[in-house]
Amino acid sequence: MCIRDRFGVVGGISFVVDFTVYAVLANVIGVHYLIAGVCSFVVSVTVNYLLSMKFVFESKDDMKKTTEFAVFVILSLIGLGLNSVILFICMDLIYRNWTFLNQLLSADLMKLAAKIIATAIVMVYNFVSRKIFLEKKE
Repeated sequence: MCIRDRFGVVGGISFVVDFTVYAVLANVIGVHYLIAGVCSFVVSVTVNYLLSMKFVFESKDDMKKTTEFAVFVILSLIGLGLNSVILFICMDLIYRNWTFLNQLLSADLMKLAAKIIATAIVMVYNFVSRKIFLEKKE
């Protein structure tokens, strides 16, 4: 299986974890969508790190595990920022101000749609940034 396929499988698993935790927190428990987004992102990043470093990326020989994890966390924090900004744009700037969307979608459904959009964009960022900064060069 090539790296893109393995990344896709790990990303799919991480997405399911992220989306499930987010949906439960935001739509079942009633946690604010931005807080739910941060919580679900942290859980999925942990799962993603463990799976990515085991199955997707080959560690750089000259990088210590603590440095590797620190780089992963920094890249993930940037991803979290992107995720939060996209959720905010979708919910507070678009959904709240576009009347037809309010009539078309419930707030709970829009939260889920916003999460899918944010996850898709951040997934591309994650792949590119991790490939550049974490993967061993041939």
